[in-house]
Amino acid sequence: MDPAELDAAYEDMKERVGMLPAQPPHIMLKLYGLFKQASVGDVKGDRPGILDVRGRAKWDAWASRKGMSQEDAKVEYVNFGEELGA
Repeated sequence: MDPAELDAAYEDMKERVGMLPAQPPHIMLKLYGLFKQASVGDVKGDRPGILDVRGRAKWDAWASRKGMSQEDAKVEYVNFGEELGA
């Protein structure tokens, strides 16, 4: 898939994922980590403290993708969204 097609598929999937019914936390965290890696790149900033459970889980989901290229993250995000039926 060329870069323009990948960007279009990624943007389309972002909208479709937003319309999915509620998903279990581990699914949402995987989507979040892929989304952040695809849109920003490697995680930035310090890991949130232990009392910020939600922020820490999101940071960890994003950090788990560290080193993955933004293009690979977009491909995985689109493929995972399709698996979920988005």
